[in-house]
Amino acid sequence: MDQVTKLASERAVVVFTSSRCSMCDSVKFLLRDLGVHAAVYELDKEQRGREMERELARRLGRGPPVVPAVFIGGSLVGGTNRVMALHLTGELVPMLKNAGALWL
Repeated sequence: MDQVTKLASERAVVVFTSSRCSMCDSVKFLLRDLGVHAAVYELDKEQRGREMERELARRLGRGPPVVPAVFIGGSLVGGTNRVMALHLTGELVPMLKNAGALWL
């Protein structure tokens, strides 16, 4: 099992970020405001960060930047655009509830 899969399966919501990424901060703030306690991994500070970045690029089908990369219930949801779109259409909260990240 690769490191991304292992980490993404350990919590209901996992966000891979970079410490210098303002879009990552936006996603983290949104999730926090919704009451989600996501696991956050800053790839530029992780020992195996480059390896995880390559794996995320492969999964996303694109090169850098690959952050933020959001996993809900162990499944890759996507980045900022996808998370914000899900929120605006009212699909994000039910997805978070189904994953056990919210109990509202």
